[in-house]
Amino acid sequence: MTKTQEAVVGIIRREGRVLVIQRGPRARMSGYWSPPTGRIEDDESQAQAVVREMREELGLKVLPLAKVWESRTDDGSFLLHWWLVKEDGAQLTLNPDEVSQVVWVNTEEFLQLGRTFRGGREFFRTVLTSMAEAMG
Repeated sequence: MTKTQEAVVGIIRREGRVLVIQRGPRARMSGYWSPPTGRIEDDESQAQAVVREMREELGLKVLPLAKVWESRTDDGSFLLHWWLVKEDGAQLTLNPDEVSQVVWVNTEEFLQLGRTFRGGREFFRTVLTSMAEAMG
C-alpha cells in the first residue's frame, strides 16, 4: 500500500474575499480553480511548505496563522492541510507554469467557477463561513 501524499492549501483573505488560482499548464489538474496548493517536501513542516508554495506560485511572503481544515483530494491520493495565512500585500508575481490566472472571490463566486474540486466547494460552503462568523 502506498503512503498518502500530503499537501498544503494557502488561504489568503482580503476584504472578505479569498485568492484562488486557475492551475497552470504544468500543474497537476491544469485548468481547475482552487486556492494555491502544493506538496509538502521531505523534512518540511506544513507551515514551512505553505510559506514556500506561496512564494513559488505567487511571489508572496506569507505568515502562517493557523491550520483551519483538513480534507482529501477528490481521488484520495493527497491529504490536504488548509492553512490561513497573512500575506505581505506585495504585487503578485505568478509562476506561469503553475498559475494561469488569479481572482479574489467570495463563496458564491467560487461556486460559480467552472472547474473546481469537491474539497474546495466544501471549504467555501462550510469552513470559510464558520471562519467568517468566528472572526466577526
